Amino acid sequence: MAVTFARGFRAGSAACGIKAFTTGASAIPTNQRDDLCVIQSEHGCDAGGVFTTNKVKSASVVIDQLHLEHNRVRALAINSGNANACTGAQGFKDALLMAKLTADRLDLDPHQVLVSSTGVIGRYLPMAAIKTGIAEACDRLSPDGGERAAHAIMTTDTVPKTAQLEVDVAGATIRVGGMCKGSGMIHPNMGTLLAYITTDAAVESGLMARLVKPIADRSFNQVTIDGDSSTNDTFLILANGAAGNSPIRAGSVEAELLEMALLEVARQLARAVANDGEGASKLITVRVVDALSDSDARTAARAVASSSLVKTAVHGGDPNWGRIVCALGYSGAELALDKLHLSVGGLVVFERGAGVNVDLSAVRRAFEQPEIEIVATLGLADGRAEAWGCDLSEEYVRINADYTT
Repeated sequence: MAVTFARGFRAGSAACGIKAFTTGASAIPTNQRDDLCVIQSEHGCDAGGVFTTNKVKSASVVIDQLHLEHNRVRALAINSGNANACTGAQGFKDALLMAKLTADRLDLDPHQVLVSSTGVIGRYLPMAAIKTGIAEACDRLSPDGGERAAHAIMTTDTVPKTAQLEVDVAGATIRVGGMCKGSGMIHPNMGTLLAYITTDAAVESGLMARLVKPIADRSFNQVTIDGDSSTNDTFLILANGAAGNSPIRAGSVEAELLEMALLEVARQLARAVANDGEGASKLITVRVVDALSDSDARTAARAVASSSLVKTAVHGGDPNWGRIVCALGYSGAELALDKLHLSVGGLVVFERGAGVNVDLSAVRRAFEQPEIEIVATLGLADGRAEAWGCDLSEEYVRINADYTT
């Protein structure tokens, strides 16, 4: 059920042919997959969001930032195939219309609806098709609609990305579920593309807004595919209180337990994004420990995971661990070379300031595995973090060379 795993959430999807309209296809495919979904909560949600730091922002991002100020979210409307970015005043009108069309069908105020778009930049939304799609999606709202919604938000993704779990908090069973999409144009600058986590926990007003950024920093902001940050990046957390627990307050033990549950779902989704990078054949997990701080550890791990030279070495099975040390050195994190201990796939390749006598053929075999784990122990303090990336392949170039055609 994923994003509808938490009690009180429903989802519905529809096939609108948005990408075909956007790219000017001569005919709309009759077997068009779902490309629009609506998610509704039975109750008003405490909501928090973080968005792209790109100065070029989709109209949907700007509208959501305004609507979140009311903190009365009840629904989301999401389309794939068209980003509604760089579309001027018309783009803002269309994003507002998406919210109004959804609100009208669900008897809500427009500011209770958040909207998201993803796909080709610089093309106007086909609003006639979207109007029909929103109506169909609202008519199909169901607690079982989460998996289909995860398919509807995909663009170049090869698989839907979902996660869910239950956690006991102060005697109540809290559910957390989520979905995301992302395969390219992803970099640790709020590089989530689109991600949504829902929970039925009852919380004090404003708690989700306080938690969303630190959760993003430890999950989605540690994912890198290609060094590009999208115009549409959106990560939302919605808590609707349907579990019936006493409201969770900031700074409490219950808040810490809820945060850990939200973070675990976010980390599972983040790994799924890295594993499904455009053209990727391998997942790269970079773990940095004993750094000067958690922040330094995140910085160092991101640098390695996003290095084009590391990514190409992994793709080619080239045991060139020097590229990893190089990335750690330019990352900006504090580094003492004589304290650095580096392993690849469990094989130690560097310690005490120099490379070690390691079987390079064994390192090559480690680089050829479907998942490669790189562990850098900095020996400075107790900071730690992980980052996730993927190899850089010829297929990545092909996908993006043909994206609008």
